[in-house]
Amino acid sequence: MIPPERYTCLGELLRDALLQYKTETALIECDRKKVTRELTYLEVKQQGERLAHRLQEAGVEAGTRVAIVMSNQSKWLIAAYAALFRGAVLVPIDYKLTGEEQATLLRHCKPRVLVTEYPEWRDLPDTLAADAEIALTIVSEAPGKVTLPDHSERYETILETDPHLRGTYVARQRSDQATLVYSSGTGGQPKGCMLTHDNYLEQYRTLIALYPYEVGDRYFSVLPTNHAIDFMSGFVGAFACGATVVHQRSLRPEFVRWVMQHRGITHMAVVPLLLEAFERRIREQLEERSEIRQHLFEGIKQLNASLTLRKPRRAFSKRLLKPLHDKLGPDLRLLFSGGAFVDPARAQFFYDIGLPVVIGYGLTEACTVLTVNDMQPFRPDSVGRPLEGVEIEIRDAVDGVGEVWVKSRTVFAGYLDEPELTAEVLQDGWLKTGDRGYLDPSQQLHLVGRSKNMIVTAGGKNIYPEDIEGAFDGVDCEELVVYASGYVWPADQSGSGITEEQLFAVVRPKEGDALPKAALEELEKRNRTLPDFKRIGAVLEWSEEFPRTASMKVKRNVLAEQIREAGADKLRRLRA
Repeated sequence: MIPPERYTCLGELLRDALLQYKTETALIECDRKKVTRELTYLEVKQQGERLAHRLQEAGVEAGTRVAIVMSNQSKWLIAAYAALFRGAVLVPIDYKLTGEEQATLLRHCKPRVLVTEYPEWRDLPDTLAADAEIALTIVSEAPGKVTLPDHSERYETILETDPHLRGTYVARQRSDQATLVYSSGTGGQPKGCMLTHDNYLEQYRTLIALYPYEVGDRYFSVLPTNHAIDFMSGFVGAFACGATVVHQRSLRPEFVRWVMQHRGITHMAVVPLLLEAFERRIREQLEERSEIRQHLFEGIKQLNASLTLRKPRRAFSKRLLKPLHDKLGPDLRLLFSGGAFVDPARAQFFYDIGLPVVIGYGLTEACTVLTVNDMQPFRPDSVGRPLEGVEIEIRDAVDGVGEVWVKSRTVFAGYLDEPELTAEVLQDGWLKTGDRGYLDPSQQLHLVGRSKNMIVTAGGKNIYPEDIEGAFDGVDCEELVVYASGYVWPADQSGSGITEEQLFAVVRPKEGDALPKAALEELEKRNRTLPDFKRIGAVLEWSEEFPRTASMKVKRNVLAEQIREAGADKLRRLRA
């Protein structure tokens, strides 16, 4: 690994990494069950600096913004390196947003250059380049018969120019801005987080001290690369340590499994929904076995759990549970998870089979993560201890639970063009996270929910919907979210038929429009185990996918608006 202490910016760190590991494989790109691209670190350097030359011609210099709207692929990282090499401010934008949502962010940040791929470019408004003052749009994989408009060029054509062309490197200071990242919860007025080179270099230093890559390790990039975890784990950290980043252009489950099983994946960052899918797959396979073999597996799992109580023992676990490890990925060592609530029982299940899930907590405004589980010992019930250099305070606590405030060199410089909003969340170097939780005696942080999601009952009780949703984890449904009826149907536009405010669950069945009888009965059974003030009084069956952010958090306000517009015809009261 390359230590970050002597570097002043990401461009310099990445440039040296591409030279130091020049003969190692940097990128592998797969499409379905075929490897379509494989690049060494030297090839990434050459292509990135050739692209940097074109950025230089387009007027990209220190502080100029370069936006990327692309799905996970090698071109994303090459373009990001080119921008940072030129000293630009990188603006990574979620490719899963609609074209109009992407356009809103681009108009807000006004990048000089936009790097995108044909499917994304096609969905952008025709007037965007003029509206956002974009001087050059670089489009990859555009069909040959397509004629691009003025001030647009094909990515591939740029790389086919003189191979000796190289852009001029532009150095930056640690205090300079490195990226402009739009927070995952962006809705309405865009919130662009300004993150510095020091933020990233400090984050890399503290994370790599706990979980270093080795040359030859392979990181599977499945989260959008604009996501903070993937940007750090699947770009900055991976390149600085000489690891290989693997992309799969088709994220259908069978092709994700193929990469994990056949491409030597050692590390992977996942959101809780993906973790749930992995567990479901494992349990489905176990149910296909005879009862005797199921009991045998359970016994071996318990043995492994008892022998790894103090710390993971990967080699031992892999031998003990070899068939299971081979199915998931024979070389898989660690799963990183964050961005949303991770069910403790699920995290414990993976640890017990020898696949530790590193649970962390962070937010866009703090670069990547603030706390992380250090596995000494494994604690599935918390989001870990503060990283080195991170201070945490619990303010305005009631019964020990209060708002989480943090102070760290990884905390952002503020929101773009939003001084009042910045002043609201940044006070004397402390960041107001908006999350509520508590610290236990061993300084492990426990989160209970978002301040803005908190529900205050008529009896004065504070309720966090995330807490109630966790109680229903495992019920046979696709998705479940808890609301207060008064939030979805305010008194002045009531359409719920509910005369008194109460909690209700919005549930998406796995199939069809209605929950199976068994699933509804299980939900009612679990509901009765909750304290009275936490029980839901009704269920609303919802057939459409819940709107989600890049980190797979439910956009509660958007879903509530959709429900309000659709009405409450399917609202079903639960039995007490």
